[in-house]
Amino acid sequence: MAVWVQKYGGSSVADEAKIAQVAERVVAAKRAGYEVVVVVSAMGKTTDDLLALARRMHPDPPRREQDMLVSVGERIAMTLLSMAIDQRGLDAISFTGSQCGILTNDQHSDARIVEIRPFRIQDELARGRIVIVAGYQGMSYRREITTLGRGGSDTTAVALAAALGAERCDIYGDVDGVYSADPRLLTTARHIDALSYSEMQELAESGARVLNATAVEYAKEKGIAIYVRRADGSGDHTLVRQSAPRLPGAVVGIAHDQAVRVLSVQTDDGLPADDLWTFLDDQGIPGKQLTIHCDSAQCHASVVVSAEFIPDAAQCRSRLDQHFGGRVRLSSDLGAVSLIGAGINQNFVNLRRCLKVLAEHDSKPEAVHTSSFRITVLVPSGQVPKTVEVLHREFIEEALTSAQDFSD
Repeated sequence: MAVWVQKYGGSSVADEAKIAQVAERVVAAKRAGYEVVVVVSAMGKTTDDLLALARRMHPDPPRREQDMLVSVGERIAMTLLSMAIDQRGLDAISFTGSQCGILTNDQHSDARIVEIRPFRIQDELARGRIVIVAGYQGMSYRREITTLGRGGSDTTAVALAAALGAERCDIYGDVDGVYSADPRLLTTARHIDALSYSEMQELAESGARVLNATAVEYAKEKGIAIYVRRADGSGDHTLVRQSAPRLPGAVVGIAHDQAVRVLSVQTDDGLPADDLWTFLDDQGIPGKQLTIHCDSAQCHASVVVSAEFIPDAAQCRSRLDQHFGGRVRLSSDLGAVSLIGAGINQNFVNLRRCLKVLAEHDSKPEAVHTSSFRITVLVPSGQVPKTVEVLHREFIEEALTSAQDFSD
């Protein structure tokens, strides 16, 4: 029988009624003839609540202990779903990440999967059981519980799909796929039927919360198609696959990060600020964008970090002052808005249009970063919603008309 991996996010298993609905869908898939593996996130806001509890106990909790704490959330969800399936007459068994053979590196709170040994899952599927797996977690080579970072349950699902040779991998959430902007922020956001891996990864890394960027990277490496669906089965879906037909240079979507931190440092020896990068690595803080300008006399470097990795800007600023003596500055009142599309910077037309429309609305970006798939502007946090609206209207809603006008 073909293996079907399903992943349900926290909103899909937020309470007993929703867990019961998921159980019905899982049972239906099993009765349709599939071998079913289900990956679950923690119920509702459980992870956020546990992180808040940890920070009330300790302003900067040790990452190992934090992993031990937050990994409990998925264990609750997996066991309750297993019970709900059993109550409906089918046999199910739940596994933690370590129990089902998910091995990671030793980076607490942001671990990466290095190997999966799915023997226990395969044995239970052969016995006719439905297997429920706790997402977001694994076990390091030191036999420590690790977590995979925000959205890591997506990575768990895709990695298991690859290890099991699954026929399909469906990611269920509270929206029926990926939109051209966050539909909770913008009512004019448009549903996207298909995306390439690279487009989806850029959207995810730039703030879109529908899929985890590492999961997309894993899917790309293993050639696994991902279906993004609404948990209740209504609406359409978005297919993320090897390629999607797209006009080169077209903007497919706009992602935003409401709050980012920018760390800046200037050295007088003309060398990059290696001690800052060491500090960030030691703190387990990944960067989103990095800029370094050097000449023979000075080197100025800045790195953009999502606020989820530095939730307390004041505390981080204090640590930076202690470590660097005021040499590193931290800006905490900015947000990031990104235009995403394959070949978006093959020429400067999109960049010119972006800056022109922002200027027309009295918005001056603090900084601009680009890649082959992305144009990102940093603006004051309070201007993020308006910036998304303005750029979406220009590049998505009025794309053909405005592009022609600009060329003329």
